[in-house]
Amino acid sequence: MVRAAVLPAVNAPLQITEIELPEPGPGQVRIRLAAAGVCHSDLSLSNGTLRQPAPAVLGHEGAGTVTAVGPEVTGVAPGDRVILNWAPSCGSCRFCELAEPWLCAHSGRAGETPYATRADDGSPLYAALGTAVFAEETVVPERAALPLPDGVPLADAALLGCAVLTGWGAVHHSARVRAGESVAVFGVGGVGLATVQAARIAGAGTIVAVDVSPEKEELARAAGATDFVVVGENGSSGKECAQRIRALTGGFGTDVAVECVGRADAIRTAWSATRRGGRTTVVGIGGKEQQVAFSALELFYFGRTLSGCVYGNSDPARDLPVIAGQVRSGALDLSALVTDRIGLDGIPDAFEAMLAGKGGRALVVF
Repeated sequence: MVRAAVLPAVNAPLQITEIELPEPGPGQVRIRLAAAGVCHSDLSLSNGTLRQPAPAVLGHEGAGTVTAVGPEVTGVAPGDRVILNWAPSCGSCRFCELAEPWLCAHSGRAGETPYATRADDGSPLYAALGTAVFAEETVVPERAALPLPDGVPLADAALLGCAVLTGWGAVHHSARVRAGESVAVFGVGGVGLATVQAARIAGAGTIVAVDVSPEKEELARAAGATDFVVVGENGSSGKECAQRIRALTGGFGTDVAVECVGRADAIRTAWSATRRGGRTTVVGIGGKEQQVAFSALELFYFGRTLSGCVYGNSDPARDLPVIAGQVRSGALDLSALVTDRIGLDGIPDAFEAMLAGKGGRALVVF
């Protein structure tokens, strides 16, 4: 038996309880977790913004050590340190054939069937996003367990599984930030802080961090932000926020804006803060009720590019060794993303902190 944070139903409080994991079957791997990041997507799964069969064990950003493998597993072995990949590609669908594994049509299959049971009543449990890392151990498909490159601390490596791959990819693959360009990052939680660091590493000049919380300025500047703008301060609007950002960039707006919140007003402000011909990348996951409006005239006149960005448009097998090199060199500081190290019991408080716009990444350490 292992302890886990179980979501009994959508919008129900998490329960810290014991679960029973099966032995890994064909193509499966059992992993003892070292750490798991608490991501806003976990909150979205718990409140129904993202669909999730329940009851389920949440958590999708994790790292740990392989303890057992099932038949036909060849890529990892017991004792290997691994990062969990919540969107493992199948390698054969149309998107994978197009070298776009982040859009794989079958990446979510592991979360569609029960993977474990509650210890108290034997009821079946689903694995959120196929990984279920809010538990001491988990069982996942082999494709969801990626070898951890050398030189990266195992606990901090959990952040590579979502926040860093997403922020890094948004900068390098979606927005394609070039040296000397200006960048605005909307929302400086875990993903936003990773995005700021990635922009700094890419050689961006002006990096404007935007958030509703003035307390995040120190975090943002430590990550590499040159300027910090508080939206909503003293009743300021998104329009005024965009004006302030344009004033910081010679009146033009930033070359790139990366939205990490998933709210219609933040997306609209990010778009308005981008210069003519610039690029606006949307990383945040919002609900379907979040509707963003643009006029046909402004779409023509501003000539901006607006693009969605799934998992940083990353190929983890390709990108993780590159990112690990940045960690080893000291250019990328994973610990700077973490503002709280907690146990499983601390996850509900971490959810409340995210709702209140407080802190960076909370990391569950086992």
